[in-house]
Amino acid sequence: MAEQDSNPVFQIQRVYLKDVSLEQPNSPQILLEQSQPQVDISLGVNAETVTDGIFEVSVTATVTTKIGDKTLFLVEAKQAGIFEIRNLPAGQIEPVLGIACPGIVYPYLRAVVADVITRAGFPPVHLAEVNFQAMYEAQQQAAAQQQGALSNGNGSGNGGSPIITSA
Repeated sequence: MAEQDSNPVFQIQRVYLKDVSLEQPNSPQILLEQSQPQVDISLGVNAETVTDGIFEVSVTATVTTKIGDKTLFLVEAKQAGIFEIRNLPAGQIEPVLGIACPGIVYPYLRAVVADVITRAGFPPVHLAEVNFQAMYEAQQQAAAQQQGALSNGNGSGNGGSPIITSA
């Protein structure tokens, strides 16, 4: 029995939509515009400890579409998952939380964003595939550079928030 207790565990407990909002602040007037809109998409990943061995990982997308300086629509969606992760070496937990878990949650987020935008009466915006490993490694590198700047007394980090956080 003790041997089973030390085996690595990675299980998806649940995937769920945590938050979604749609705003069309300049409707209906802006809907009469014939110009091509500008689309801006931002993504964020967050991981928090729920309890021992249980983590919530969320991926957030913000899609802002403008015509000129007026917002056509703004969609913010946060898709999350609860994961059980046990018996992994300490150095492997953060990469699982920053790479594997967001990779599982993200396809659900993509579907939600496209669906909300379509239901709002617009052509869907399909979020591109994301290489979460590259995103995680870039975040780790930025954090290391910021830590180096802080330890040198510079104090001028990049101001970005970490992708992975613990609560």
